[in-house]
Amino acid sequence: MIVGIDLGTTFCAVAHLDDRGRPVTIPNREGEVLTPSAVYLTGTGEAVVGQPALDVALEQPDKVAMLVKRQMGRADFGRLVTGRSFRPETLSAVILRKLIQDAEQHLGKITQAVITVPAYFDDSRRKATIDAGRIAGLEVLDILDEPSAAALAYTFQQSAAANLAPGELPPDAAKTILVYDLGGGTFDVTLVKLGKKRFQTLGIEGDVRLGGKDWDDRLVNFVAEQFRQTHGSDPRTDEQSMAMLDSSAERAKRTLSKVDSATITCTHDGKKMTVPITRAEFEKLTQDLLLRTRLTSQHVINQAGMKWEQVEKVLMVGGSTHMPATGRMLRELTGREPDRSLAVSEVVARGAAVHAGILIARKAREASAGVGGTNLADIVEISVNAHSLGVEIRQLDARLNNRLVVKNTQLPAAVSRVYYTAQENQTKVRVRVLQGEAQQAEACMPVGECWIDGLPANLPKGSPIQVRCGVAANGLIEVMALDMTSGRMAKAELKRTGGLTDDEIAKEAEWVAGLKVI
Repeated sequence: MIVGIDLGTTFCAVAHLDDRGRPVTIPNREGEVLTPSAVYLTGTGEAVVGQPALDVALEQPDKVAMLVKRQMGRADFGRLVTGRSFRPETLSAVILRKLIQDAEQHLGKITQAVITVPAYFDDSRRKATIDAGRIAGLEVLDILDEPSAAALAYTFQQSAAANLAPGELPPDAAKTILVYDLGGGTFDVTLVKLGKKRFQTLGIEGDVRLGGKDWDDRLVNFVAEQFRQTHGSDPRTDEQSMAMLDSSAERAKRTLSKVDSATITCTHDGKKMTVPITRAEFEKLTQDLLLRTRLTSQHVINQAGMKWEQVEKVLMVGGSTHMPATGRMLRELTGREPDRSLAVSEVVARGAAVHAGILIARKAREASAGVGGTNLADIVEISVNAHSLGVEIRQLDARLNNRLVVKNTQLPAAVSRVYYTAQENQTKVRVRVLQGEAQQAEACMPVGECWIDGLPANLPKGSPIQVRCGVAANGLIEVMALDMTSGRMAKAELKRTGGLTDDEIAKEAEWVAGLKVI
């Protein structure tokens, strides 16, 4: 049994394909289809995941980890949880354990999964997501961009509604789609072209540090500043006061999506204050955040060389699209009424389940020498890279990013280029791999580095070394190099700047396996 998992910043969901090949979201043990991405570590070998963890955070915020996804790719979570430092991968693995345990009550044993990531995640964050799955005891079949998952689920919804085979589209269905995905902690916008059993990503833009939490923070700061001016003390200096204010602000944000006014209560230093706020005030406080998403949406259209008239549908994905201002902005920008037909908080997991079904159908066909298989095996998925991939080079005293695989290149892709040794008698060459668009190397994200050793003796300065950088369909990177003097080829092992080794993953997996996850 294989599932698709939306490992979200604030909420998670799990889905699978039912007996008719339709993606279905699986409820957790509490009967909810969404599980809050919060982990309460008791300190006694237990981990509580979901809504109970959020409840504990109001009283004991130092024992609860939230917004873990925002720290993926970093060396640690950023603060202690129950007195201990954790890797984001480990905390994410605990959440995955809970999701899988609950899903197994409906489906039986689960060992494999497709896990989604923001389209704008770089290599280190993608690798960290795979590692989290491994720590949780899963074989991660693939990682899939969240907007791509949403578009896949939309395609299947159209097929089912028209009683067509999976991947078939009705004649009048929209073929060029913009997916606007505003989640709890990340934002992506993706341009997709749909065809008969063909799914092609044309362009990606995004921001891994922009999401609903930033809207919450504006409310928190608005109320905290009023409290400080009135009472002379700042609730932002106390962890427990902040936890309660965060929770009250999030509730107010949700309320303002439905009605025109709400209140936010702040309790700190023995004093209590309730602040009213209107939807208009909230939208004014956050108008620059919404503008960032508008500019990003426009940028992806410009990069694709298209006009809004060529976009036939705008899909809204992610819980934060419930805010009325997002729909109004998209209507003004695109000239179209945004499509709200999808279950915005479940659609990513459903798309991941579809992708899992496609992968398994292809494997089944390969195993039978190309004979048989289901309709899913015929579906073609084409993705692009969200970040340019390059190699650091030196020109005089400058360290530059020499881009090889440029942004929005169709994947999988590989590009080779010849570089030259910098010194006489050089015995090895370092290849430092970067992600990013900047010309200066220090402004880019270092992916990792590899060494080409054993170069021939007495090699003159300026000897050619061919470097080949590749990006897989899921965005992960590999490097190969050729010493053109000796003809020696090296599949250089990319030692990533961050991330876990296999031994470290095994150690973390042992700890997580020993937890009682509730």
